[in-house]
Amino acid sequence: MTELNQSLVVEDLQEIGEMRSRSDLIYGLNDRPPVPEAIFVAFQHVLAAFVGIITPPLIICTSLGLDPTNTSYIISMSLFASGLCTFIQCRKFGPVGSGLLSLQGTSFAFLGPILGVGTFALQGGRSPEQALALIFGVCFFGSAVEIILSRFLHLMSRIITPVVSGTVVMIIGLGLIKTGIISLAGGVAAQKNGTFGSVQNLSLGIGVLLIVVFLTISKNRFLRMGAIAIGLVVGYIISAMMGMVDLSVLSKLPIISPPIPFRYGLSFDIGAFLPFILLYILTAIETVGDLTATSAVSGEPVSGSLYIRRIKGGVLGDGVNSAIAALLNTFPNTTFSQNNGVIQMTGVGSRYVGFYVAGIFALLGLLPIVGGIFQAIPQPVLGGATTVMFGSIAVAGLSIVSSAKLDRRAMIIVAVSLATGLGVLYAPEIFNDKPPLIKNLFGSSISTGGLTAILLSWLLPRHEVAEDTQSPEAEV
Repeated sequence: MTELNQSLVVEDLQEIGEMRSRSDLIYGLNDRPPVPEAIFVAFQHVLAAFVGIITPPLIICTSLGLDPTNTSYIISMSLFASGLCTFIQCRKFGPVGSGLLSLQGTSFAFLGPILGVGTFALQGGRSPEQALALIFGVCFFGSAVEIILSRFLHLMSRIITPVVSGTVVMIIGLGLIKTGIISLAGGVAAQKNGTFGSVQNLSLGIGVLLIVVFLTISKNRFLRMGAIAIGLVVGYIISAMMGMVDLSVLSKLPIISPPIPFRYGLSFDIGAFLPFILLYILTAIETVGDLTATSAVSGEPVSGSLYIRRIKGGVLGDGVNSAIAALLNTFPNTTFSQNNGVIQMTGVGSRYVGFYVAGIFALLGLLPIVGGIFQAIPQPVLGGATTVMFGSIAVAGLSIVSSAKLDRRAMIIVAVSLATGLGVLYAPEIFNDKPPLIKNLFGSSISTGGLTAILLSWLLPRHEVAEDTQSPEAEV
């Protein structure tokens, strides 16, 4: 071992020791909890992430008009992929993976653009299955962006600032609220059969929303953590009593559903692909934040060489896992931040718990009945819960922006990016007569607002040096 490597090891050990001394962990990153305790903690992680994993595929399949059998299969594959990808992230294979207790799940960030690609494909005369082939194709090849980017993360911090990433997260949340409200009022099916916004749909959706809100502000930490899941279960039971749940599809599902790679095939369209380039860049930045938080709550260093290696490995794992997800017929995966709260509450940061979490998700994914039960959730119930989730995404973006210095330059970046991003969401017809490439690239609120934020962050002059020269010290 060279002197340089020896010094790096000493530095890493010192950093870990300092972090451990400030933490209240029962089990650290490389500790092995007894099996019963590990399984108990693993189920808490599963409950915290479960709804977030199944909601995007459920919304996408419903919007594409996919039949219940295929919808159930894709939900199952989302769970199976999350299990496999979580194992890769926690176990770490060579440079791939962070080696932290970091869970992987379906990313909400891609929901808007995926719905846009799906709508574009359906309007072009493709079937829902062919639309899926296009979606999985652009997601599969787009993952290469994050894989490559993981090697150059240190070069992006000057342009992709908290103001930029926070603004894009705000646009993601604000854009998705429309999807949540449509579901709350009954969904696309209700728009077609004339029951959209009926008293029954609104009462059920708003009721679920209120349950989630009241549980979220509860003093009981377990109720807060399970607010969305409890809201969905209560809404599901009430809607079943109202005769709104159809479980007839369950009898048609196989007992076990093995993964079938590329079941729907792959196709590609450059116009549909372009918005995903930006999304994978932003997902990489989001993953850096998630993994930094995971390191902190796990008593691990958040600076230094070990931290950098873990961050790069985690982002690389994010990209590889998104490619695996597309191969398994589901949507891009990313790190889940809500599980950091579970680590804090349980005091267990052991990555070995992640192996149990991975096993549970993979097992659930192999059982089609799980996906079948959830695909039967009535749209108002789903909308009542997701509307709160989407609003929370927007607030998270606001929190990121407010963590930075909001000078005039930052305010201009936020204002113009929000205006352009939400503008194309409110009036998408402005691109109706434009070439498909332009229409696909700027028809998405995320790509339009995100590109605006990045360009302004790059081009607008910075005044820190000028302001420093006007300080009293400079005058002296």
